[in-house]
Amino acid sequence: METTKKKGFSGWFGRTSDTNLLLTITIVVFFLMYLGAILIQGEGFLKPQTFFNILNANAALIITSCGMSIVMICGGIDISVGGVVALVSMSCAVFLDFHNGSILGAIGIALAIGLAFGLIQGFLVAYLDIQPFIVTLAGMFFARGMTTIVHTAPFNVENEAFVKLKDTRVIVPGFGSVNKLGNYVNAYVEIGVVVAMLIVIALFITLRWTKLGRSFYAVGGNAQSALMLGINVRRTKFISHLICGVLAGVAGFVYFMHVGSGSASHASGMEMNAIASSIIGGTMLTGGVGNIIGTLFGVLSLSTIQNIVSSAGLDQAWWTGITIAAMLCLFLVIQSVVISKKKKMIDNK
Repeated sequence: METTKKKGFSGWFGRTSDTNLLLTITIVVFFLMYLGAILIQGEGFLKPQTFFNILNANAALIITSCGMSIVMICGGIDISVGGVVALVSMSCAVFLDFHNGSILGAIGIALAIGLAFGLIQGFLVAYLDIQPFIVTLAGMFFARGMTTIVHTAPFNVENEAFVKLKDTRVIVPGFGSVNKLGNYVNAYVEIGVVVAMLIVIALFITLRWTKLGRSFYAVGGNAQSALMLGINVRRTKFISHLICGVLAGVAGFVYFMHVGSGSASHASGMEMNAIASSIIGGTMLTGGVGNIIGTLFGVLSLSTIQNIVSSAGLDQAWWTGITIAAMLCLFLVIQSVVISKKKKMIDNK
């Protein structure tokens, strides 16, 4: 019996995994939006430093979104990350300014706070079978409350060692530009961007080429099937929340280095932006599908659309919220349509 293979786009569409397919869509949409930003705002978006400034402003969000993606791939969610970032930022600020602390000590505090939230929330979700939304909702309220207890009034950090670290710039060779005075200006990124990129690379390798990464996908796809395959489902869920908590601690210090202050209102809404970035990046709420590179582009897409809205003169906060909501709904619809169409194509083979 003679068989024929589907060629061209439809054949590639059918063979491509859900994760890679959604990643491709995210990257294409980002470049289309960035092109739109160039057309709307003009030459500003053509300058490399404009793109690097997006990374500088969103390094902490990239890190929290990566942690969020790990949890979502594993079938859970963590809405405490914004509160953890705020708590870390305030705790480090108080430690450095009021207790004459060291940079290493502040980093230790950030990691300890993130680790504590990851351990406790991971244990409650994985070993006590409490819904992750409820556990992390309690974690969010606790973190926000503790932030106010640590210190009430916002203040700028004046610790000399920290200010020097905050003002450190990493030059990006070959991407400079000539300013209006005719002088060549080097392009740069903040230290937080370097940290964020290293985390993206490390998690990408983990998800793609390690047993733990495959376990995240298996548990998120079907926990019962994963258990039958010999995967320790409880431990895998615990590790996903542990990683998310630690990354929230790291993101808190990166955020702190960017803003240079402590405030109870810091990182307000970051957990929602992290979830939105993960979804836009191709991570599905149902679990089992996602890509860290997609999450990175999800953050960039979110920031780009915010800049487009702002450059259009719609500076009010509600316009940004409406635009993000529309964008999020669009990607949810795209995910649903693409995955359902792909399944139909596979079933018809």
